[in-house]
Amino acid sequence: MDYIYNTFNNLVHQTAFFNLSVGNYIMIGVACFFLYLAIKKEYEPLLLVPIAFGMLLVNIYPDIMMSFKDSPNGVGGLLYYFYILDEYAILPSLIFMGVGAMTDFGPLIANPKSFLLGAAAQFGIFAAYFGAIWMGFNDKAAAAISIIGGADGPTSIFLAGKLGQTDLLGPIAVAAYSYMSLVPIIQPPIMKALTTEKERKIKMAQLRPVSKLERILFPIIVTIVVCMILPTTAPLVGMLMLGNLFKESGVVRQLTDTASNALMYIVVILLGTSVGATTSAEAFLNWATIKIVVLGLIAFAFGTAAGVIFGKLMCFFTHGKTNPLIGSAGVSAVPMAARVSQKVGAEADPTNFLLMHAMGPNVAGVVGTAVAAGTFMAIFGIF
Repeated sequence: MDYIYNTFNNLVHQTAFFNLSVGNYIMIGVACFFLYLAIKKEYEPLLLVPIAFGMLLVNIYPDIMMSFKDSPNGVGGLLYYFYILDEYAILPSLIFMGVGAMTDFGPLIANPKSFLLGAAAQFGIFAAYFGAIWMGFNDKAAAAISIIGGADGPTSIFLAGKLGQTDLLGPIAVAAYSYMSLVPIIQPPIMKALTTEKERKIKMAQLRPVSKLERILFPIIVTIVVCMILPTTAPLVGMLMLGNLFKESGVVRQLTDTASNALMYIVVILLGTSVGATTSAEAFLNWATIKIVVLGLIAFAFGTAAGVIFGKLMCFFTHGKTNPLIGSAGVSAVPMAARVSQKVGAEADPTNFLLMHAMGPNVAGVVGTAVAAGTFMAIFGIF
């Protein structure tokens, strides 16, 4: 009888109900909310589903992220090994290769001025950097947090790992991906507040055709120029342009298909679940996380506003030939930010088609965010 009682007692006390804190239950609720946003509202489901499920797993079974150094049998938890690939910047770099293989840089090549709009939208990053220092974060932590302003999750993870801010990686990554998914909600009010109806109705001339030679030379030239100036950007910019060269060269269709499909989705699963698994209650439920979320929103809003304001300047200097709305697409949430520019423009005039024009600043923003990350690494002497 004692044997049966002890066995049953051990089984009961091995359940999660006896081992979780109140914070764990709160994070389980947050995970379920993210799953709701991803599945019901379809806010970036490819990212939010694995992130939310990783969050769910780690708060039910924290040992799934246990390091092999802390494990009594010398074997780490499953998601710990996924996380190591984040920490060493492997998964963010592979994500960039997949993004490159899916990206059309034609609108940017056809309208090089889009680079300026992409650069202007990075203002939010540097505004958040000084804001984070003002809130008490050290300089490296402030730099890692500020990249949220670019609405670029992989770059946020990459820089946090490179700067040794792995304790903040979870909140930074979740904030970055959350704001990426909330682009259609956050951006339109800012865009409408900073533009007149007349400006939103501006129709832009059709972009010129881009030759195959230009498309092939673009990733090669960008890699040489950017990586020569900032060698630390090579893992991100280099992989982005390699993926794009796969696509535009036309001679390695198998590599293009693999990078943009199978490999991309495998990496998203590993990256998403491991990022979600860094959000244990102990790591996530603190004042630092709240500050990061607030700073991320401020950075994203400032970046959007800076892009639109610079778009208004371009509108002035081009005598009304540039619609300021495309400036908001300078954040690197590809292609959602460009779609938002199209949507807001179409609300003012249903016959207005801004999508391809907005894709120029949008893809420029991807490069701009990687350059901003490389700049911070250069400042802190990180190689």
